[in-house]
Amino acid sequence: MTTKTNISALQQGRWNFVAPLEEARSHPATCSLEGLIFACGGGGPDFASLDSVVAYDPTLDRWEERHPLPFPRSGAAAFAVDGEIWVCGGGFKQANGTFRFLERVDIYDPQEDRWREGPPLLQPHDYPAAAQVDDRLYILGGHHPEACLGGPKTDPGFAFSEVLAPSEVDARWRRLEDMPTPRFAASAFCRDGTVEVSGGVAFQDGAFDNFDLVERLDPKTGTWSPSSLRLPWPAAGHGTAIFHGTLLTFGGYSTDDIHPRTAAWDEDNQRWVRLADMPLPRAAMGVAVVNDRLYLVGGWADDGRTPMNQTVVFTVD
Repeated sequence: MTTKTNISALQQGRWNFVAPLEEARSHPATCSLEGLIFACGGGGPDFASLDSVVAYDPTLDRWEERHPLPFPRSGAAAFAVDGEIWVCGGGFKQANGTFRFLERVDIYDPQEDRWREGPPLLQPHDYPAAAQVDDRLYILGGHHPEACLGGPKTDPGFAFSEVLAPSEVDARWRRLEDMPTPRFAASAFCRDGTVEVSGGVAFQDGAFDNFDLVERLDPKTGTWSPSSLRLPWPAAGHGTAIFHGTLLTFGGYSTDDIHPRTAAWDEDNQRWVRLADMPLPRAAMGVAVVNDRLYLVGGWADDGRTPMNQTVVFTVD
């Protein structure tokens, strides 16, 4: 179990660059498995979705190619399940300039270096919030399936949420109560046995706004409620992680700008505390924690269009 680190120690933490990706990408489906970080697909230049899969070994500071995805995609969710990786949903830009969002789930066996198809989602989810609690996988919101023509700034967001328990015989996705606030580019984390969805963005009430709100899903009852916690600033395409027992949030859009800020939630004093800024502004990055180190993989640069190849790590002595 990770030992909780006090806030003052986190304030002494630092960001460093490690081995970059060979192929720049935003929105990669990212998770850690057995000490490695896997980045699956993502968005390349001109929003072209990728099928490449790479694995990072922190002990060697090296990325290596793995068998590509059966289907290119960006904005998918990734989970580590019983020694395998599940890549769920996502989307890609079609030749006619519109986007197609996917119900598809693909499962990667790293020992065999091969993919197989998993149980499809009930609805297409592109850039949803995603969380894993015990043996259950949660996919929450994302781009609205009918917003593939008009672009993000007219997207009302999606509230549809679903869950799957991979260990069940003939496992299938099951619909949950809709998320109270439809949105995409939100980030989920788990605290005290609940799933919390933070930030995100959607077009509503005549405006396209980033949110600072947090909403909680109780896995036992399947019901949503408001959280007393709010983000320190409106955010979309940001990252969150429980790191050294503390909730961190970093990067993303805040209003119209992508920023480098990082903050930690000080539970004892019920306030956000600023930590060291990331080396560069970034949004839509992959996030993974391995061996008490927090890694950010790729993402969008501060122009909101250019994919990055940098990998950065946050460490605390």
